[in-house]
Amino acid sequence: GRKMNATRLAILGILIPAILGGAFMYYNLVYAGYAELTPEEVGEIQLVNVVTGEGEPILSENVKAIDTVVDGVRLSKAVSFRACLETSSSQAMLSETFVVIDFAEPLNAPRWFDCFDAQEIGAALEDGTAIAFMSEENLSFGIDRVVAIFPDGRGYAWQQLNDCGLAVFAGDATPDGCPVPPEEF
Repeated sequence: GRKMNATRLAILGILIPAILGGAFMYYNLVYAGYAELTPEEVGEIQLVNVVTGEGEPILSENVKAIDTVVDGVRLSKAVSFRACLETSSSQAMLSETFVVIDFAEPLNAPRWFDCFDAQEIGAALEDGTAIAFMSEENLSFGIDRVVAIFPDGRGYAWQQLNDCGLAVFAGDATPDGCPVPPEEF
């Protein structure tokens, strides 16, 4: 009778907020902090010229990018930046002009940012289908921006720890030639 309903309501009163809370936490982990960037916020996608060692913008279009944004402030020095783009420049032209790197490990993007598939990019880099280029070295201490280009002109950018960053992160001595790590790192 009536008592049964009261118990059932009490249980639902506990369960519903718990489920909503869990959903909110999951949402926060996967989506929070990530916001889609405007083309102005992304700026030009650059690669490092082999000869000059300077960053140069490459032809890119349909750029879509995300980064961590907390309280409206973009934390662009973190490893959360991901971008998808298209370029009309060939891999051959790019690899003759710009610095190619061996170590490139794309990090997963939130599932809703579905143009960026870290597994596909990683596999293509491993089998040599895609080529990874240095985009910006030590963008902030220990972090490089990397761009991978596929034969069909699809390109993907992300930020990853470099040797300096990995050493500090692991608590080891920084390799020679690293900038001085900031206090708060």
